[in-house]
Amino acid sequence: MAAGVLELDEVSFRDKINSSKPVLVDFWAPWCGPCRMMTPLVEKLAGEIGDQAVVAKINTDDNPNVTAELGITGIPTFMVFKNGQQVERYSGSMRYEALQQMVKKHVG
Repeated sequence: MAAGVLELDEVSFRDKINSSKPVLVDFWAPWCGPCRMMTPLVEKLAGEIGDQAVVAKINTDDNPNVTAELGITGIPTFMVFKNGQQVERYSGSMRYEALQQMVKKHVG
């Protein structure tokens, strides 16, 4: 995992999403081709955004309970949380600029 990208499990996920900073969570699995294609973009965003937001990943195969609770049926799925509330959700691959904007509009 690249520096700046947190790897979450079900326990740390619940703790981390309560941050007052925006938290981008990438729901992924190792066998998912589109997920692997998005990884460099997620890592780039983590490096760029610095301490303005949290960028994290959670493996859906290893964490099925949180995946089911959130109704995730396809991956990659990207969610932004702020103060424990989901404020953005997108399933599928996207351009870097769209991923970046998804987080930046909740900074500040």
